[in-house]
Amino acid sequence: MQIIKIIGGGLAGSEAAWQAAQHGLHVKLYEMRPKKETGAHQSGDLAELICSNSLGSNLPDRASGLLKRELRIMGSLLLETAEENAVPAGGALAVDREIFAKAVTGKIEAHPNIEVIREEVAEIPSGPTIISSGPLTSDKLSIAIAKLTGEDHLYFFDAIAPIVHRESISMKVAFRASRYDRGEEKQGDYINCPFTKDEYDAFLQALLKAERIRLHSFELAIEEGVKAGAHHYFEGCLPVEVIASRGEKSLAFGPMRPVGLVDPRTDRRPYAVLQLRQDNLAGDLYNLVGFQTNLKFPEQRRVFRMIPGLEKVEFARYGQMHRNTFIASPRLLRPTLQFDQRENLFFAGQITGVEGYIGNIATGLLAGQNMVRLLAGSPLLELPHTTMLGALCHYITHAAEKDFQPMKANFGIFPALEGNGEKKKRNKRERAAAYAERSLFDLQQYLIEK
Repeated sequence: MQIIKIIGGGLAGSEAAWQAAQHGLHVKLYEMRPKKETGAHQSGDLAELICSNSLGSNLPDRASGLLKRELRIMGSLLLETAEENAVPAGGALAVDREIFAKAVTGKIEAHPNIEVIREEVAEIPSGPTIISSGPLTSDKLSIAIAKLTGEDHLYFFDAIAPIVHRESISMKVAFRASRYDRGEEKQGDYINCPFTKDEYDAFLQALLKAERIRLHSFELAIEEGVKAGAHHYFEGCLPVEVIASRGEKSLAFGPMRPVGLVDPRTDRRPYAVLQLRQDNLAGDLYNLVGFQTNLKFPEQRRVFRMIPGLEKVEFARYGQMHRNTFIASPRLLRPTLQFDQRENLFFAGQITGVEGYIGNIATGLLAGQNMVRLLAGSPLLELPHTTMLGALCHYITHAAEKDFQPMKANFGIFPALEGNGEKKKRNKRERAAAYAERSLFDLQQYLIEK
């Protein structure tokens, strides 16, 4: 039996391990937790979600929804497990993160072809290997990757939103609703905290003046011998205080936009709204949607208790910021996710520059299946650019290096629809539906041919 090593037991590594094991390979899956912590994870379970419990939209004409449909066709374990452990989230797929991680861990550890090894990997193995060490790659492995690639790493700062206890939310002020009542239960899947303009202005000023946590030295540079990369925020996960600094209405038009919501106390749309989404199956924990932050913990208590309905809120977890690591994939990787200078070395997950939980799962699936094909002497999968996963892999391996940032699934990376004036003939949702239809057809045809 052929043996492969997978470094990192997150979403990508767990999916890659399952795909390889299902096809008869023996997998040694290395996960350093809980022996070595990351500073952001809270358990030693595989596939632990950190920043949010949402895996994005389920709607078929949304980019995330389309990527999920592709993963169902290709047989994703983690998507199946997520759907088994879903919590209410309107048109999105959200999970009880603790139960989801335990379920994935149980399935992986029970597989006869997978051996889970709880130790840190400091050097890159010479045999068939998939590196899926994620955004919190250890310093030692970061050095090993930098030596292998001859490239400095790129860095950006990622942030986590707070989680609060539901019973401490005042429902005399907050109300349940989902935007536009998109077919969800009448009561709604979100708890909404409405702001008047005066309340919003006072909150904004307090937020802007609040003290932030100083970044640790390890987040500003990596170990001796490796230069610090470009330090910047990832635009898709900005701390709420950074968004606030961009203008008076930046929050009201961003994570606190009130569109599609009506305050039952006034029968009017609020000036701004903070939404909270259920974080576990028990329904006693809720996370502050879009409120990633790097404020000091006492400041989070003070400032976030200015939110209407959260005056006496109790925190189950405070928000925090951490380093996020990814490689220069446009120079280093092929669309098959192989390292350009070594065909039996693959990268998968957020370290490649693919952003979002479903994107991470998808690249793990592709790396796992391509490793199987490589060792069997079969042609590797290089998915059509008209599929969401193919478009993501093409983007991260062909983007301009100078402006390379992690990319989530989105229709903007697709080739244009065929036909003169085709884009002008359709509205946004019609174009998205056409992209999705083309993607699924092309994926199925491609897999049949392979």
